[in-house]
Amino acid sequence: MVQPPGRRSLPDWRSGLPEDLLESIGKRLASGHDAAAFRSACSPWRAAVPFAIFGPLLLLPFDADSDRVGFYCVSEKKVFSKTLPDVRGKVPCGSSCGWLALMDEAAAVTLLNPFAGAGAGAGAGARRIELPPAGEHVAAASSSEPVYKVHGRWVLRSTDDYGGDIDAGRVIKLQDMRDVFFREIVLSAPPDAGSECVAMAMLGCSTEVAFCRVGVDNAWTLLDTKLDFSVASIVHCQDKFLAIDYTGEISVFSSNAGAWTLLPSLSPPAGLCHRSYLESNGELHIVGAMVSTSHETQTFTYSSAIYACNLHDRTPEWSRVKDIGDQTLFVSKHFNGSFSGTSVSEYKENTIYFSEPLYGDPYDMVHRLEIVDVVTGRSEVKPVHEKMQGSEILGWIRPNLWKGGGYSEHKEKSQIEGTSNVTGSPKHEM
Repeated sequence: MVQPPGRRSLPDWRSGLPEDLLESIGKRLASGHDAAAFRSACSPWRAAVPFAIFGPLLLLPFDADSDRVGFYCVSEKKVFSKTLPDVRGKVPCGSSCGWLALMDEAAAVTLLNPFAGAGAGAGAGARRIELPPAGEHVAAASSSEPVYKVHGRWVLRSTDDYGGDIDAGRVIKLQDMRDVFFREIVLSAPPDAGSECVAMAMLGCSTEVAFCRVGVDNAWTLLDTKLDFSVASIVHCQDKFLAIDYTGEISVFSSNAGAWTLLPSLSPPAGLCHRSYLESNGELHIVGAMVSTSHETQTFTYSSAIYACNLHDRTPEWSRVKDIGDQTLFVSKHFNGSFSGTSVSEYKENTIYFSEPLYGDPYDMVHRLEIVDVVTGRSEVKPVHEKMQGSEILGWIRPNLWKGGGYSEHKEKSQIEGTSNVTGSPKHEM
């Protein structure tokens, strides 16, 4: 093609740079924002900067009457906000695979990717997916008191010991929806990744869970976990869902059998408090604290501890982890969803980042971050932002800028599904 006079042809950056050079440039990007811009250029550039390197952000509390959502970037030490009209009138009930689960007063659930949309090359339809609303069967399994729908609104009625109504009932407000319906929703994979995505929901107070296949089912199905106490956490690990109750007992869901199976021999490590569960390198990990008290001074001290087990072992058991190599663990306190991965610039390896300190002053409303060195056990608490106050941070969310449909071409499935596929194995201490 003949170029107009005085106009130079632009170089073809897509084919003009070798793969090793692109990877070298990608490793030197200063921030997640730079990485996002680099990946959006073209397919070869996107493949050179895998999804796993995206550093997570802290999801800040937001007002249901507003459409502004704040995020704090630890590596860049700053807060930024996005306008997300879909959050208005909804309460968050999960953060999984880079997507938010949002519920309204009708118990209808929306999955939202806050980092997709026009800026990431995806249309509005690619970043919002509707799940089936909760029905009365879900309400009955989740609440110890009768729940009815009256004129489109959910009503909770208190009863006496004989089953009689104490009052005419009260309308369940938005801020109370998680206590009655979906406390937290966990995904098996990003819903736009091109593979089957299952949403598993922990209910308000129940030994049952609810699940649906995203884009397939038009109603939630209830499953009995066979646990003795209410489910406190749900984890997707080794292509299975795990339900963990308040005592630390675990039940495993097998899609082949369509039922839950207890792991009676896998009791939680003795003395471990404030447990959080996650998958890392194909193993189930538990993060908590060992607490020691002084009766003389009326004080206590604690140190964070990590245990791991392989569910494929004939007799799975917890073993102490003292070194996680080049990995970083991101643990949420408000939401149970946690994950591991390699870090972008400014994140420390062999470190645990807690979205809120495990133990802190309940009257201190300044958002704080606890950073723990896995090898030494030492921790430091830093304010997220001196001028930012309010309720607890909701949890971590890792930006998922991927637009579904072509991920298998670049073999990034392991980076898209759940946790990142990082190198290096943790060292276990029995």
